[in-house]
Amino acid sequence: MKITRITPYIIGDVRNFLFVEVETDDGITGIGEAGITWKEKSEAGYVEQLAYSLVGEDPMRIEHLWQLMLRVGFFPANRIGAAAISAIDIALWDIKGKALGVPVYELLGGRVRDKVVAYPHVVGDTPEALAADAKQKVAQGWRFARFNLPDDGDVLDPRKAVRDGYDAIAAVREAVGDEVELIMDVHTRLDPTEAVTLCRDVEHLKPYFIEDPIRSEFPGALKRLRQLTGTPIAIGEQWATKWEFRETIEQDLTDFARIDLCIVGGITEARKVAGWCETHYIPIAPHNPLGPVSTAACLHLDMATSNFAVQECARPPGTVLPELFPEQVKLVDGHLYTNDAPGLGITFNRDAVSAYPPVEGECPRLSRPDGTFTNW
Repeated sequence: MKITRITPYIIGDVRNFLFVEVETDDGITGIGEAGITWKEKSEAGYVEQLAYSLVGEDPMRIEHLWQLMLRVGFFPANRIGAAAISAIDIALWDIKGKALGVPVYELLGGRVRDKVVAYPHVVGDTPEALAADAKQKVAQGWRFARFNLPDDGDVLDPRKAVRDGYDAIAAVREAVGDEVELIMDVHTRLDPTEAVTLCRDVEHLKPYFIEDPIRSEFPGALKRLRQLTGTPIAIGEQWATKWEFRETIEQDLTDFARIDLCIVGGITEARKVAGWCETHYIPIAPHNPLGPVSTAACLHLDMATSNFAVQECARPPGTVLPELFPEQVKLVDGHLYTNDAPGLGITFNRDAVSAYPPVEGECPRLSRPDGTFTNW
């Protein structure tokens, strides 16, 4: 079996998605997804460049092709390159599962659990609105509630955000009780000083974790936070390849690893990072704000990974791109299930691509009250 074509598709809907289809000479195809949002054209260009090195290769040699994709240009791939590799790698696992007639999780060692607990995105402009949406999600069967650090439209005052963040967690905790796990995503918006204050203030409310409390470029900055608070933290969604996780894992700087399969380097690299985390008793909580392919890929990794904690599920299966992906994984009472079909267990309808033209635009922006740019 040989790879004959690799095609990127920029799909517009509630936002843009970048899917990659890998075709082979015996008719088996695989589908993958890349994860750098608002950079889909760059990802697509990288995929097209990688195709020169991959067409004619055996798609079953996944590790070999991963090394080839990362290193073929002499300069190691990172961020955009790693996201492009991720999409192709996921598609290769899909092909291999189909070729062997087994779900991808069987190729990863077999399932260690029967279902995968997931969390939704809870939304609301006020603590009361967040609490109301969280109660509604819990009534639907979810056992987790995740929401963002509050902002004021396009302005984020760090000190006010810390106070508002405490009010948000307190309101949701009161609304849903102690049995529902709470997650606040700070989205790398705070400096270490404000992050310490937030984490210490909410410690008694027992959040499951605070996600990305500080920027991720310098993992060493997490040391101070770890020393000054007992609130669990999670980080890693912005990192590409195992090397960017190295310092955080080896120095035990996080409680949860937020691996993004569509950025880190696909299933191949996510599996390695997860195994590394296991040696430090760090559970994984994969990042997934993306589409149906990412959800399926995460599910298969989670099914075969013993040190798994919880799966982000921003877009529940069937609620996004149903015409493009008529067969998706299943969600029941806040848990994801595979359908045990070969490969990823999802289907891609290429004929529906034209119905989803790309959306023009860029990432939302936030600034401090004095006009200073800050992370969204």
